[in-house]
Amino acid sequence: MSTTTNGTGPGQHISFKLCEEVGPYCPVEATVLGYYPNLGVNAFLAAAFGLCMIGLIFTGIWKRTWGYSAALTAGCILEFAGYIARVLLHQNPWNSDAFQTQICAIILAPTLICISIYLTLKHVTLSVNPALSRFRPRLYPLIFVPADVSCLILQAIGGSLAASAGYDKPELLLNGDRVIIAGIALQSAVLGFFGLVCADYCWRVRKWVASGEATPAALATWNDRKFRMFCYAVAGAYAGILIRCIYRIAEMAGGWGNPIMQDEPSFIVLEGFCIVIPVILLTAFPPGVLFPAMAEREAQRFRRKKGGEVKPEEPVASGDEAPQTEKTTPEALSV
Repeated sequence: MSTTTNGTGPGQHISFKLCEEVGPYCPVEATVLGYYPNLGVNAFLAAAFGLCMIGLIFTGIWKRTWGYSAALTAGCILEFAGYIARVLLHQNPWNSDAFQTQICAIILAPTLICISIYLTLKHVTLSVNPALSRFRPRLYPLIFVPADVSCLILQAIGGSLAASAGYDKPELLLNGDRVIIAGIALQSAVLGFFGLVCADYCWRVRKWVASGEATPAALATWNDRKFRMFCYAVAGAYAGILIRCIYRIAEMAGGWGNPIMQDEPSFIVLEGFCIVIPVILLTAFPPGVLFPAMAEREAQRFRRKKGGEVKPEEPVASGDEAPQTEKTTPEALSV
């Protein structure tokens, strides 16, 4: 709400909910973001996510990593839509449709990207040594994916409440903000627990390898350069998304239009680049090329679902150093 006066009468109140473009009574500072989004940076991010989306579709079809690639591609689609919306906001910061699109899409996208990361631990434990895992490998997706979907649902509900609140329903806007914070906080907690589980398994494997009890097949996988490249890429992606989630909690905690939310440089670095770098890592280091055992299980799982078969999971060797093991144990590829 703003107040203005003329030479003949008292001050008049002008509601910002009537604003459709920047003007004398609708300054850019009165928008939730409070600035014109940078055209070049946001166009670059949109292009980066678009290119990654194409790459993920190509490798997903080529190597048949359906589940892994589908989650990543869906996240890229949302990120692409969100940054295209920010490009439109550069032209008109009062574009309510573009604002609602960028809020919902950019908030929800990392949750989908996390699903692909959660899928990797199951395949790593199956390929190295399932006995060292504190949980049965097949339980990891059953634990982390539903938890991640819960985060997605909370953030979607919060985004919908905030988008429908407008300027005349501040209480609904506040409630939407609180639900989004709850969803991101839960996502951070799930990510933190996942990181602890991964670190624990890595420590147990290192201890097992150092003891000299590791099998030749497990050592071949553990020491395989391509396998390690994939694991480092996933670890880098995990770190970036976790940093982004912590930033988002701080950003949303101050309410809509707070100083952190109106600081574009921090948004670009801690939201934009902390997500685009993980996506680039996961696209440039695909499991279908670097971790073929995971790709084989993914392909077998979807073929088996289509055929209605159900078989137990067993370890599968990974990497270029153990091709014979993969060939001689086709039943081990089941999920």
